[in-house]
Formats: sequence, C-alpha cells, structure tokens
Amino acid sequence: MASLHEPWLVENGLKGSSKEIRHGRTAHNMSSSSLRKKSDLTLVSKVRYAMLRQFLANLQEVILGTKLSVLFPAIPLAIVAECYGFGRPWVFALSLLGLTPLAERVSFLTEQIAYYTGPTVGGLLNATCGNATELIIAIFAISQHKIDVVKYSLLGSVLSNLLLVLGTSLFCGGIANVAREQKYDRRQADVNSLLLLLGLLCHSLPLLFRMSGASAALTADPTLQLSRASSIVMLIAYVSYIVFQLFTHRQLFEAPEEAEGDDDGISEEEPVIGFWSGFIWLVGMTVVISLLSEYVVETIEDASDTWGISVSFISIILLPIVGNAAEHAGAIIFAFKNKLDISLGVALGSATQISMFVVPLCVLVSWIMGINMDLNFNLLETGSLALSIIAVAFTLQDGTSHYMKGLVLLLLYIVIGACFFVSKTPLSKDTRTKYTSQTRELNLLLTQSSELDK
Repeated sequence: MASLHEPWLVENGLKGSSKEIRHGRTAHNMSSSSLRKKSDLTLVSKVRYAMLRQFLANLQEVILGTKLSVLFPAIPLAIVAECYGFGRPWVFALSLLGLTPLAERVSFLTEQIAYYTGPTVGGLLNATCGNATELIIAIFAISQHKIDVVKYSLLGSVLSNLLLVLGTSLFCGGIANVAREQKYDRRQADVNSLLLLLGLLCHSLPLLFRMSGASAALTADPTLQLSRASSIVMLIAYVSYIVFQLFTHRQLFEAPEEAEGDDDGISEEEPVIGFWSGFIWLVGMTVVISLLSEYVVETIEDASDTWGISVSFISIILLPIVGNAAEHAGAIIFAFKNKLDISLGVALGSATQISMFVVPLCVLVSWIMGINMDLNFNLLETGSLALSIIAVAFTLQDGTSHYMKGLVLLLLYIVIGACFFVSKTPLSKDTRTKYTSQTRELNLLLTQSSELDK
C-alpha cells in the first residue's frame, strides 16, 4: 500500500513529517475517522495501467473506505425515483439516506486535502465544509422561499448536537465507564458556551422586538434590519473564533494524540489520495449533495402530508439525525472509549458553527437574493433553544461527567421532539407574501386612522 501512495506524496508535495501532519487534527476529524475502514489495495495494485490503477484506488478509498458505504445505493435510487415519477415520500427518504455517507465523505476528503495544505488551511476548510450539507439544504430552501424550513432545519441541527449527540455521548460514556470518573477540558466548552449565548441573544432580540411592537406590520422592517445587523456581528464573532481556534489557542481544540492510534487500525498518518484527486472528488460530492438537497427541499411537504407528520418535526428532528448520523456516531464511539474531549468537540463545535456561521450566512444570502429572512425563530423555537443552551452550560460547568447528565439531556430532547410532533404550525412558503400581507395591514391601519381624523 505504501508503494502505491508514495508517488502521489512526491508528486503533490506533501508538507512535513507524519507528526507535523497529525498536528492540528480536530475533534471533527477524529470523529469521522472512527467510521472509516482500511482499504485492501492488493488487487488494485496489480492493474497494469497507471491511470486506471490510480482511479480504482481512489474509487475504493472514497466509496468503499467507510462503514457507511452500504448507503451509497440510495443516491442512484433517489435520482431514478425522481426521474421516473415515483412517490415523492420515497424520493425524500432516499435522498435523506444518500446524504448520510456523503456528509462523512466530505469530512474525509477535507482532511485528505489538509495533508497537502497544512493544518491552518485544513482547519479553515473544515470550518467551512464541516456543515456543508445543512448549508446547501438551507440555500435551496431559501431559493424556493421556504424560510420556515430553513429555520426549522438549522434549529434542529443545533438542538440535536446539544441534546441528542452530547446527551447520548455522556450517557453511553458514563455507562461504559461507570466505575471511574470521566473528566474533560472545560476551557473549550466555556468558549463554545459563550458563543452559543451570544447567538441566543441575537435570536432573542428580533423576537422581543416583534413582541414589544403594537403590530407585526409596524415592526416587520425594523426586525429585518436588526436581524441583518446581528448576522454581521455573529459572523465577525465566528471569524474571531476561527482565529482563536487555529492560531492563538490552537492547543485547546486539538484532538488528544493518544486518540489517533485507535483500536480500529485506522491511523491516518499519511494521505491515501492525491491533492487534485481529493479536490475533484470533493467538488463531485458537493454537486451530488446539492442535487439530493434540492430533492429533499422539494419533497419535504409531500412527505409530511403522506406520513401525517408536521414539517416542523421532520425539519427539526429527522433531518439533523439522518443528515449528521456519521458525525454523531463517531462522537458516541469516542465517548465509549472515555475520550470525552473529542465528543464534546464534535457536539459543541457543530452547534457553534451552525448557530454562529450557517444561520447568519443564510440571512445575508437571502438578503442578496432579495428574499426576506430574519432571526425571529418564533417564541416556541427560541424558548427551546434558550433552555437547551442553559441546560448544557450547567451540565458542563464542573469538568466531570456521569451517565445522569447525559440522561437528563436526552430526556430534554425527547420532550422538545414531542412538542414539535404535536405542533401543527402551518408552513409559510413565500416570505415575500408574508411581508406583503403585513404591508397591507399597515396601509389598512393608516387608512382607518385617516378616516377617524376626518
């Protein structure tokens, strides 16, 4: 295997030794690597033609190099179901399953590219592509004016990371290591908690501003302007967080070195594909994710009607669980091995990235597209987010863990899921229609006021 990869290392100019390459691996990288399996390239190495041998080796590493490869057939099945007019719920379900291995493979390819670009650029790639699936789904939903779907899905991603992933990790880790106390570094958790509280403030102010106004029509435009200003502040805070994570305080976010030599036999000390091969595969995966994301957005309401489940429940509960299953499973696996720093890095890091990067970016993208999207997630959604962040902050304040903490977080998630399951809030498909109706309401109030004056 080494002989097969050595020409690629020389050709692509691999930077540094194995120790330098490993330096800078984050919890996200370690979590994703737990679902990878070592590829046997014995048969591929016997192929006579170099280009064909390289292509087959790449294909085996990218497609078959994950324990989730059994889900790849869902991708062509989803495309066939869409092209031949199968039931829309089938298209939705198959697209959702197909996104699961793609999200894990994007993380893998990002890490492979980072071997050649160095840990800093690799960290920036991971920070940008870490939640690429959620971002692409959100952009397609914005383009189709399904703003509620965007808000529900992003809120669900934050809640699933804070309560489901973190709760399951603490619970499973506590059960598996019940005889000893589990400890973790509080400093990383403190930074993420502060950023989540800042994001919560930016979500709460538009809601409070709207509730304090005399009429929704009178506060609609100021709320939108406040949301856009808050989004810029959130992005500035996220950029500062990236500088803090990759430059000034990198040691707080690096995965422990002892975790890199795992029992699974997967030790990523050298890249398995070349730089340009990884880049091309990453672009291809992104295109496929975009296609499946479009299917998901187009069919979510049909699936809701057929299954008798509200769109809010599908967006907040089902989409994040299935879409991030690979990352979530990796966090839980490391919790079983008493490596909570990695599990916390995955759960809190993803929640922070969604809250402080993806959400404000969607607000600004919708602004550029001429579509009105604010940070007002309504009272029920914002209240659920606030209580979840507060509960997690209290849970992580002492630097130790046991299964009871995880159980409480899981029960919180179940209660919130039940709340949205029974909620039948109608979905507003077009935000422009919403604001048009509010403008009409304002005009009507002004007309009535003029008549009273006369």
